[in-house]
Amino acid sequence: MATRLLKRAGVSTDLCEQLKRHHIESCKDLLSLSPVEVMHAAGLSYQKVSELLQTVSKAVAPPVTTALELWKHHSCFSTSLPALDKLLRGGLPCGTITEVAGPSGCGKTQMCLMLSVLATLPKSEGGMDSGVIYIDTESAFSAERLVEIAQSRFPDHFSSKEKVLQMAGRVHLFRERTCQDVLNRLDRLEEDVISTGAGLIILDSVASVVRKEFDTTLPGNLMHRSSLLGHEASTLKYLAHQFNIPVVLTNQITTHLGGQVDSGFVTAALGNTWSHNVNTRLIVQYVDSRQRQILIAKSPVAPFAVLNYTVEKQGICIDGDSQETLYEGTDPGLQPIRVQTGFNFNLTRPVDQTDQTL
Repeated sequence: MATRLLKRAGVSTDLCEQLKRHHIESCKDLLSLSPVEVMHAAGLSYQKVSELLQTVSKAVAPPVTTALELWKHHSCFSTSLPALDKLLRGGLPCGTITEVAGPSGCGKTQMCLMLSVLATLPKSEGGMDSGVIYIDTESAFSAERLVEIAQSRFPDHFSSKEKVLQMAGRVHLFRERTCQDVLNRLDRLEEDVISTGAGLIILDSVASVVRKEFDTTLPGNLMHRSSLLGHEASTLKYLAHQFNIPVVLTNQITTHLGGQVDSGFVTAALGNTWSHNVNTRLIVQYVDSRQRQILIAKSPVAPFAVLNYTVEKQGICIDGDSQETLYEGTDPGLQPIRVQTGFNFNLTRPVDQTDQTL
């Protein structure tokens, strides 16, 4: 990954400091320069610069991996929801991106908070005994709710104040309000993952700041938005793969307009192009005023399936009598989503006509 810092690419500390004086900190910064420019910045001979460029190039080149290696190192992060873990063959796959998309109030942030608690648990209790990096773009994170889920879902483990404080101290929150803030955070995230011992990255939500800043009806904005989302996706994919950890994103909803009047339906935001960037897509939707559903809309291992759930004091709870229901899947970028309109639930309510599926 070209955004990797030079000190993570085998470059000595002294040389990193020398290059930093010339605003050269990442592999991308270095590799975008000519050998002569690097000679002047580093104070090295042409031969040493050639060796340096070759070393850095190898460090950012994608490694060759066999199917056998992937099979041996395959791991999953349990959601603590047995029915969902069974369908996903163990839980959320490590080293990949999982997206949770759905309307407001369906429990996307509740899912993220629950997963954050789970990641801090000891491995003996199904956790990863790790830290969590939580990027909040909507001011939706609640420390009080995090603690409530922990104490309600795992009362035996979090029976003491000391363990609750330890858990909360391992969840590292970053509030980012603009697209540039999010990009800057992602570009520094490799160092953050190392320093915090993070085993889970959460971005809640990926769509929020993008949709605020990019009016896709204006010329050029759609191209710029696609470029930004592509940069975010590639960075997160790199981090997931590099550290073999799960990355969880939340996404909003939009209306996909058909060829006829009133033929639109609600689907995940950011379009078809974005849907190809996520490895697993879980859609959450309404059933009635209390009950919701999780749809597995995209997965390399799981079938298209539906599970009913409720949001309780202890977080997401799969209904005890809920059985997995298989359905005929569609394009994951066009999967209709049930939304709430008062006490009515439908698939066609217009939500946002400025963000059309591509």
